[in-house]
Amino acid sequence: MPPVAADQQLIRVGHSPDPDDAFMFHALANDKIETGRYRFEHTLQDIETLNHRAFRGELELTAVSLHGYAFVTDKYALCSCGASMGDNYGPMVVARQPGDIAGLKGKKIAVPGTLTTAFLSLKLLLGDSFEYEVHPFDEILNVVEQGRADAGLVIHEGQLTYQNQGLSLIVDLGKWWHAETGLPLPLGGNAIRRDLGQTGMREVTELLRQSIRYGLDHRQEALIHAEKYGRDLDRERTDTFVGMYVNDWTLDFGPRGRDAVKLLLARAYEARIIPKPVEVEFI
Repeated sequence: MPPVAADQQLIRVGHSPDPDDAFMFHALANDKIETGRYRFEHTLQDIETLNHRAFRGELELTAVSLHGYAFVTDKYALCSCGASMGDNYGPMVVARQPGDIAGLKGKKIAVPGTLTTAFLSLKLLLGDSFEYEVHPFDEILNVVEQGRADAGLVIHEGQLTYQNQGLSLIVDLGKWWHAETGLPLPLGGNAIRRDLGQTGMREVTELLRQSIRYGLDHRQEALIHAEKYGRDLDRERTDTFVGMYVNDWTLDFGPRGRDAVKLLLARAYEARIIPKPVEVEFI
């Protein structure tokens, strides 16, 4: 670790302990790029914990679900980079036996948190017709396999590994959303705290963009780092998973990604899943 200059500003960063976030933050976490007047301190926590920390404004830069972001727009703007979007793929509902969407009504579904975009998407699909129980995201496949829930809402690498536990796909919410809208499903982003001021928000966001670009330009190096966080994923599947969620959209939401964010949050408000309309500010 290089010496810390007395005039460096501390930026506390929160992101999930999963391969795509690790890939994204590799350059910042491992001093691969110059950060100028900023020093970054990293905390790895599951996305639901980070959503709740964002309510309290604890971190200057934090991964956040788009669902969770709807509640913290007074404290945070949304970085134009750092998106996790699935174009015709996304969170999945899996069960022990094959079935269909209609069969989920009245069932108990294990979910990774009520502020996740996965949960928001499930609510848009099923409304209030299901019961749910919150579990850590990396326990949901076990909960379903053991019969402690009728189905599970799977995020992160579980989307690639659920079949290892003999489970069946009921619905891919990214495919459902794409069929409904023709747009990618914007799952997560990075939020930057407003009290940094416009200049600070822009500068820190640009450093995040440089970190993402470094990973994409040094893919194998970044994959070695990301692989440490890929539970049950080998290098090849880590590469596949990272490719799903770190791509050109991660460098910038772009017009289509911005439209997807606005539509998702508009539909969430129409369905009364979030309490007020959201005016999204991209930095």
